[in-house]
Amino acid sequence: MVQDYIVRATAANAQIRAFAVTSKALVEQARCIHNLSPVITAGLGRLLTAGAMMGSMLKGEKDLLTIQIHCDGPVRGLTITADANANVKGAALEPQVMLPPNAVGKLDVGGALGNGILSVIKDMGLKEPYVGQTQLQTGEIAEDLTYYFATSEQVPSAVGLGVLMEKDNTVKQAGGFIIQLMPSAEDETIRVLEEKIKTMDSVTNILNDGNTPEQLLQLLLGDLELEINDKIPTQYYCDCSRQRVERALISLGKKDIQEMIDDGKQIEVRCQFCDKIYHFEIDDLKRMQG
Repeated sequence: MVQDYIVRATAANAQIRAFAVTSKALVEQARCIHNLSPVITAGLGRLLTAGAMMGSMLKGEKDLLTIQIHCDGPVRGLTITADANANVKGAALEPQVMLPPNAVGKLDVGGALGNGILSVIKDMGLKEPYVGQTQLQTGEIAEDLTYYFATSEQVPSAVGLGVLMEKDNTVKQAGGFIIQLMPSAEDETIRVLEEKIKTMDSVTNILNDGNTPEQLLQLLLGDLELEINDKIPTQYYCDCSRQRVERALISLGKKDIQEMIDDGKQIEVRCQFCDKIYHFEIDDLKRMQG
């Protein structure tokens, strides 16, 4: 399978910065790990796609980005985490939601999410992480992130995200773009960009026609002196380990660990992002108590 990657670019003499990604492989991996239904593959896949691009915007090597959606729809919630190298992972609270198509015959991601809150958490090694929160606007994710950028980060943005499924419910195509106006953006630049976005085809149709992320940005920004700056790989990657799980158990406190010991049974901890299982014996629990 072709490696997923992100391109980062500028246009209109740095009045615009832009990102585009092909994410078919990582969305398919998420679908397989979590056994996702088609509508949840589309929902989590869009969030993973956006997260990969937003992760690549982080400045520090150890910076981390988390996007959480808490909602009243049948999926109940989605979470993704990305790092500055565009490694991304995610999970859905209810992975097997099935819904009929929406009014335009597409997977009803908005119906799966319903009403809720979108939170973007950036851990940049400071005392407190940055947290931005907005209400879900449509539950379709691209529009919700467009609204988030405008209100929480005061950056006018256009976000396009898509996941296209095969008849056998595997991922046929996935990708997206984020285009942001810099404070120097002139009215004419904004007008040209708005016209392009209004008339363009869907992201997945463009990618499915054989176009690359570079060509996707060319279609959008070619009239505005597009400059591709770099290309970075992105992947679904979980960095869980036995040590990390152990630290999480220790953080529960001695009282909770003692209750597990008193139960007299081995405990099993499953990673929510990659489904890997870690087993801890009674002796392991006793050792954690120090």
